[in-house]
Amino acid sequence: MPIPSSIAIAGAGLVGSLLAWRLLEDAQQSGLKRRVELFEKSSLKYPRAAAHTAAAMISPLSEVVISERAIYDMGICSLGLWPQWLSTLNKHSATPVAYNNQGSLVVAHPSDESELEQFAQDLHFHLQHENTATWLTGHELRQREPDLSQQFNRGLLLPDEAFLDNRQLMINLHQRIVALGGKIHENAEMQFQPQAICDGFDLSRFALCVDARGVGAAQSQAVRGVRGEVLWVQTPEIKLQHAVRLMHPRYKLYIVPKPNNSFIVGATEIESQDSSPVSVQSMMELCSALYTLNPAFAEARIIELDANLRPSYLNNMPAIHHQPQQGTASINGLYRHGYLLAPHLIAQFIDSLKSA
Repeated sequence: MPIPSSIAIAGAGLVGSLLAWRLLEDAQQSGLKRRVELFEKSSLKYPRAAAHTAAAMISPLSEVVISERAIYDMGICSLGLWPQWLSTLNKHSATPVAYNNQGSLVVAHPSDESELEQFAQDLHFHLQHENTATWLTGHELRQREPDLSQQFNRGLLLPDEAFLDNRQLMINLHQRIVALGGKIHENAEMQFQPQAICDGFDLSRFALCVDARGVGAAQSQAVRGVRGEVLWVQTPEIKLQHAVRLMHPRYKLYIVPKPNNSFIVGATEIESQDSSPVSVQSMMELCSALYTLNPAFAEARIIELDANLRPSYLNNMPAIHHQPQQGTASINGLYRHGYLLAPHLIAQFIDSLKSA
């Protein structure tokens, strides 16, 4: 059976925007007419979606150590989809989305090498023969990343990992959605009670309404917010080619290079629904850890501090719910795995619509 010819999507974050775009691209390639409209409760000029705050790492190996095996399997699927999807999107974008698939590096200070060793053992335990991680000597590490501190004696290379420029991605997705004939309604909050409603819009004209609101769906779904805090710095003095994870007994810091000599740094994961600004303690920990990666970061300029809530179910696993009789569906609970899981879930959902 064909995909419904009219679909409303609540939430213009990563899941909602990717879904709208893929539905419209699919319709164009198939020569079909399909009405797809996005309803976003806020303004796209001031995005508050978790997709905007995220570091946008596609890191199945890093996550399998602390997540269900299914997260790894879905992530590997997404890792294969991202280059294909970005190739399609970039053909129609003035500024292509930067995509880096050189892998991730995992390091630890000499005093914390037991943390790195434990990570390597856990990785082997979970993946066995599928484990593609390789050890790098200190010399090999510096060949790959000359600007990392000289104190790291060795590191792990996780080749099957990537990251992308998420903010450019969201811009390009919204532009392409409109170019394909889709509509994006800003300051339009959709609710599901259980029927979809939105003030000023007749949603009965849509064959399917999809809830992709993330934590915005907390009142109608058993989803909670898990707080994350990030720091953006900018400096032309340091260059990184990989996403880097620093193992530490108290936190697991990551730093991801972004365009314009900037870097996003994060580590915190707090069981809290609080979306207020970043705490002093978190900023001090992020800055001190950043300094140990390279003392030159002391002269970097802080250009942004941000905190947001990741949508999570109790088991921290994503879920797709489809109620054909009600004409509704939902995709939620991606937790901290948004960019790792979204392509797989979107592809799975669209396939399920085709075979319904």
